[in-house]
Amino acid sequence: MNGYMTQENKVLLHKELCARLPHGVIVNAPLWDDKRCDAKLTGIADDGSLTLDLPADCCFNLNDVKPYLRPMSSMTDEEVKEFYDVECIDAKVGYIKPTWNWHFTINGIDWLNAHHFDYRRLIERGLAIEVTEENNPYKK
Repeated sequence: MNGYMTQENKVLLHKELCARLPHGVIVNAPLWDDKRCDAKLTGIADDGSLTLDLPADCCFNLNDVKPYLRPMSSMTDEEVKEFYDVECIDAKVGYIKPTWNWHFTINGIDWLNAHHFDYRRLIERGLAIEVTEENNPYKK
């Protein structure tokens, strides 16, 4: 991410990456000569420096990377059922895809992180890259 990032966005992205670290989040990061690569995030320091699973020993900061996340709207019907089970929601009461107005449990947040869903709207803030069928680093 080139340019200035607000302190609010830095704090938000730091929280998100810390929560997603155990779930193998993949980020897009700069290399050299204006080239970029996709790599698994392997560590985050309190100062915001990041380490990635790359052959060279590289260190990045929050301004440099964008995680690949799925929009909430991309949740499949099967995933909605699985999410409802995790959240202990009775699907018979009302089978509605999750919206931004939901209040998630810790188990729900863990599930969303493990499935790389963007429940904090990082994509629309320009802090994350939307996973699509054609652009999905998790499918390998």
